[in-house]
Amino acid sequence: MKLKVVVHRADEGGYWAEVPSIPGCATQGESFEELLTNLHDAVEGCLSVDVEDVPVSETDQIIEIAV
Repeated sequence: MKLKVVVHRADEGGYWAEVPSIPGCATQGESFEELLTNLHDAVEGCLSVDVEDVPVSETDQIIEIAV
């Protein structure tokens, strides 16, 4: 999956970024490299959902896919 990210220079130094296709998904970093690492963690966190709250019957399957 490819996502477009808007990267901003922070007034106090470093960077912050937001992922417009995932509302509320944003992060920051002191360096651009740290920002990229934090972006991967932020996107993963924003997209992970706890399936315990979803009703699942005996005939349903829970799988993981990579996109």
